[in-house]
Amino acid sequence: MANRVPHHGLEQQGIKTQAEIFWNLTTAPLVEQAVSRGEGLLAKEGPLVVKTGRHTGRSAQDRFVVRDETTENTVWWGKSNKPMDPTAFDRLYVDFLKALADKPTLFVADLHGGSQPEHRVKVRVVNEYAWHNLFIRTMLVRPEVQELADFAPDYTIIDLPSFRADPERHGCRTETVIAINLTRKLILIGGTEYGGEMKKSVFGLLNFLLPEQGIMPMHCSANIGPHGDTAVFFGLSGTGKTTLSADPNRTLIGDDEHGWSDTAVFNFEGGCYAKMIRLSAEAEPEIYATTKRFGTVLENVVMDPETRELDLDDNSLAENSRGAYPIDYIPNSSERNLGPVPKNIVMLTADAFGVLPPIARLTPDQAMFHFLSGYTAKVAGTEIGVTEPEATFSTCFGAPFMPRHPSVYGNLLKERIARGGVSCWLVNTGWTGGKYGEGKRMPIKATRALLNAALDGSLNNAEFRKDPYFGFEVPVAVPGVDTAILDPRSTWSNPADYDEMAAKLVDLFCENFQQFADHVDEGVRQCQPKVAQAA
Repeated sequence: MANRVPHHGLEQQGIKTQAEIFWNLTTAPLVEQAVSRGEGLLAKEGPLVVKTGRHTGRSAQDRFVVRDETTENTVWWGKSNKPMDPTAFDRLYVDFLKALADKPTLFVADLHGGSQPEHRVKVRVVNEYAWHNLFIRTMLVRPEVQELADFAPDYTIIDLPSFRADPERHGCRTETVIAINLTRKLILIGGTEYGGEMKKSVFGLLNFLLPEQGIMPMHCSANIGPHGDTAVFFGLSGTGKTTLSADPNRTLIGDDEHGWSDTAVFNFEGGCYAKMIRLSAEAEPEIYATTKRFGTVLENVVMDPETRELDLDDNSLAENSRGAYPIDYIPNSSERNLGPVPKNIVMLTADAFGVLPPIARLTPDQAMFHFLSGYTAKVAGTEIGVTEPEATFSTCFGAPFMPRHPSVYGNLLKERIARGGVSCWLVNTGWTGGKYGEGKRMPIKATRALLNAALDGSLNNAEFRKDPYFGFEVPVAVPGVDTAILDPRSTWSNPADYDEMAAKLVDLFCENFQQFADHVDEGVRQCQPKVAQAA
C-alpha cells in the first residue's frame, strides 16, 4: 500500500505538536472519526450531518489580509480586503502554534487547488475536526496516492474552530478570525465551524496568484455541450448558477470556481457545495440524489434524531444549509474537471425589479460592464414598510473573494472574450410582469429554452432589437418562447410604471459604476445605461 504520510511533515514547517496526526485519511475513516468524536451523525441513507453552530455562513467582516511588501500595491484594499499588520499576524501565528501543541489529535490533508496540473497550487490543511478534514478533502482536488509521499505544500491552512482570537492582541475584530498572509503562505482560521471558510480561502488565494500568469479566475459554474462547446455561468447566490449548469444534456466541469487558461476552463475544486434548503427531487434531481449518498457532508440540515430522515424544507438551523459532495456524484461530470476554452459566457441575474429582459446579447465592452457591476436583486425583506426590491452589486460576481482590483479581472475577461470570439449573454432569472410582489418569477422553461438556443448557436440567427435603457440586443422572437415575455415593458399592466422602475435601476447601475469609471477604457464607460435614450 502506498504511503499516505509525506516525508515533508509538520515539523519541517516549524509546527511542533504532541498530537496524534491522522494523515490523508480517506472518506470512510474520516466519517468514522467524526461520528465517534461526536462531531456529526449519519443520516438514514448515508450522508454525514453536522451543525456549524452560530456561524452558518462566511464571516466576511472577520477576514483580513496581511499588508506588507507583497500586498501593499497588489491588493484592492477596502470593504472586502481589510488589512492586518504583519506583527499582529505574527502574534496570532504564535498563539495558533501554542493551540496546536496542546491538541490530542489533528487531521491533515494534502490537496491541490486547481485541476489543470500546470496551474494548480499545493495546499496542506490542518484541522482539529475530522469532519472539516473530510469537507476540504471533498471540495479540493485529491492528489493520486503515489503523489502524497513527496508532497511539500506551497500554502498551508490551519483551521481551529476552538481558537478564540483577541482583537487587541491580534489586530482583528472579534474572537473569529480569517487571516491570510501571502508572503508567509499561511492562512489561519479560528473561531468558526463553518466549513466554507476553508474553501473560499483557497479560492481567494488562486484569485490572487493566477492573474500574474494571465489566467482568468472566475466565480462561476461551467459545463460542456455535446459538440465540445464550453459554457461559463457567472451569477450570485440565488440566480440559478448551480441549477442551470446541472444540465442532463451537458457535461458538468464544476459548479462554483474555475480558471480560464490559454487551453482550458478548469475547475479549482474536486467537489460541489450546493444549497440544500427546499431542494427537491423534481427540480434538481442530480443534486437531490447526493443527499442519499455516503460521503456527502450536510451542514445545518435538519434531521429527525430517531428515524434519521432529513427535512430539507426546515430552515430552523439555517437558511444557508449546504451539502458538500465529490463532483463525480453528479452523473455527467467531467472526469478531469476541465474542458475547452468557452464559446459562450452567461451572466445570470435575478432582477426583482422586473426591468431586465429574460435574455440579452452583449458586446465585449458590455460584458465587461456587467461583469464589473455583478448585479442581482434581493426580494423585499420582512420588515414592516419594506416593499421594494434591494439591488445587490458584487463586482466580478464575487467581490469578497477578489483580492486584486476588479479592473484586473475585468480586463482579463474582456481580452479573452475578444481573443476567442466568445458570445456573451445576460440572462434574467428574476421577475417579469412587474417587480417582486406584483409580477411573477421568470418561467424556468422559458429560461432553459432561451439558454439552449443561445448555447446551440441558433439564437444568433434571431431578429434583435436594441434595449432603450441598457443598449444591449434583445431577441424579438424565439421558437417555443412566448414573444410577450421578451419585451419586459409590455408585460407590465402600466408601461409608465415600468419606465419609472427602469429609470431607478439605471440610476443604481450608474451610481455603482462610478468606482470603476477611471479604471476602464471609453468603450466600457459608454456601456452605462442612460434614461435619456428610453422611448
